[in-house]
Amino acid sequence: MAEKGQRFWEVDAARGVAILMMVVYHTAYDLDVFGGYPLDSTSGFWSLFADLTAAAFLFLVGVSLSISHRRARERGEERFARYLLRGSRIFGYGMLLTLFFWLFDLGVVTFGILHLIGASIVLAYPFLPYRVPNLLAGLLVIAAGAAMMAYGVSSASPWLLPLGVVPEGLSMPDYRPLLPWFGVVLVGLFAGNAVYAGGGRPDLFGSGVPAIARLLLPLGRNSLFIYLVHQPVIVALLSLAGVIDTGLF
Repeated sequence: MAEKGQRFWEVDAARGVAILMMVVYHTAYDLDVFGGYPLDSTSGFWSLFADLTAAAFLFLVGVSLSISHRRARERGEERFARYLLRGSRIFGYGMLLTLFFWLFDLGVVTFGILHLIGASIVLAYPFLPYRVPNLLAGLLVIAAGAAMMAYGVSSASPWLLPLGVVPEGLSMPDYRPLLPWFGVVLVGLFAGNAVYAGGGRPDLFGSGVPAIARLLLPLGRNSLFIYLVHQPVIVALLSLAGVIDTGLF
C-alpha cells in the first residue's frame, strides 16, 4: 500500500478529465443557447456527454468520501458534524449559482450538481463504512430514478424537485436530482471502499505519476474553484470574441 495521508494522483487525474469534459460540454451549450449554433446541446449526443460528465464527478465524490472517511476514522475525527459542515458549504455554493443564473436570466437552477454533491455528502454518512450494501443501494436508487423518468412522474410542488419530480414544462440547464444521481455516489463509495481499503493506495497503481496525469492534476486538485468560475469565464470569452451574444457585453 502507498503511504497514507497523501493525495492519490489517479483520483485527481480522473477528476481533471471530468473537468475537461465539463468545459467542453458547457462550451457547446453556450454556443447552442447563446450563439444559435445548431449543436442541439440538450439532447442526443451532447445530453449523453453531459450525463457521463456528471456521473464521473459523482462517482469520484463517492471514492473521495471513502478515502477521507477511513483517514478521519484513523485520526479519531469521524464525526457527523464534519460532513454536515462540508456538505452545507458545497450546497451553499450551489445556491450562489442559483442566484447567479436568476440574476442574469440564464435559466432556472434549483437542484444542480453542486446542490446534489452537498446533499450527498450529508446523506452518505450512514453508508460510509460499507461495500456491497452501497453497491446494491446505489443500483436501487439509480433504477428508481430511471423508472421515474421513464414514467414521466411530475408534480406542481417545488419541494419534490430534489427527488426528481419536476413540474410539467419546466426546463433546467443544470438539474441533478437525488434520484437517480445519489445512486452514482453510492456506487463510487462502494468502489472506493473496495479499492482503497485501509485508506492507502494499492500497489497496482505504482508510485510514479505518468506524464499525462501531471497535466491533469492541477485541474483535479482545484475542481471546485474551476467549477464555480468556468461558466462565467466561458460566456465572457465567447462574448468578447463575438461568437455569442448574451447581452452582457
